[in-house]
Amino acid sequence: MKKIVIALSFFMLLTSCVSKKQYAALEAKNKETQDLLNTCTMKLNSCLEEKAGLKASLDAAKENNQFLISQSKDMTVLTTKGAQNIEKALESIKEKDLKISRMQDALTKKDSVTLAVVTSLKSAVGISDPDIEINVEKGVVFISIADKLLFKSGSYDVTDKAKGVLAKVAKVVNDKPDFECMVEGHTDNVPYIGNGVLLDNWDLSVKRSTSIIRVLTGQLGVKPEQLIAAGRSSYIPLVANDTAENKARNRRTRIVVLPKIDQFYDMIEKEMKKQQ
Repeated sequence: MKKIVIALSFFMLLTSCVSKKQYAALEAKNKETQDLLNTCTMKLNSCLEEKAGLKASLDAAKENNQFLISQSKDMTVLTTKGAQNIEKALESIKEKDLKISRMQDALTKKDSVTLAVVTSLKSAVGISDPDIEINVEKGVVFISIADKLLFKSGSYDVTDKAKGVLAKVAKVVNDKPDFECMVEGHTDNVPYIGNGVLLDNWDLSVKRSTSIIRVLTGQLGVKPEQLIAAGRSSYIPLVANDTAENKARNRRTRIVVLPKIDQFYDMIEKEMKKQQ
């Protein structure tokens, strides 16, 4: 009978966590987005170089026409062909300027969104606590909270002190209904001694994630559809697990803030299609 209860508990735990397939899809989406951004940047640099070349051609055409004018006192206007060439060059430069402007606007919008998120989070959560880090990696905002603020050693029960920190995070999320947040649990490399329900560090990291999510949704009013549960076990350490201090750094919960900036990506995609 006891084995059946344990099996059912473990099954319920698994069904509450994000699947590897869902998590891989999120990872793939993030990589696809970064690849698109890198491609856009390359296209932007190419347009700038092409613009410079067109301007050089235009300057040469103007210089050539000026030379022809100076050689012929009777010539009062440019030849029809020369005027048409200059007009085409001007139109081409104008078109490139428009494309560059659109790309720069899209990139600026993305940077502005990221900056606003970071500023808002730092203002709400506070940046003076060394156990709370807020940073940006590849255009994504991360809030990293040391486990000593959230859990007791080897436990997944959220402490009362943690609820004060999570309340500040919840306020930011609630103010941004278009955001999604992935709550990632991370452990050190010390093997977790299973208690019949949790088998290893994988289980512990995911269970800590869902425990935080239950506080955010059950006590702090965050919409469940904005949150994603994930566990990374000990496989994404910040530093080597070779000292007690380093292990403490690696035991953390990371909240990944994912603002929905579909308009930015739509602008990039449209410009990419125009240039194909």
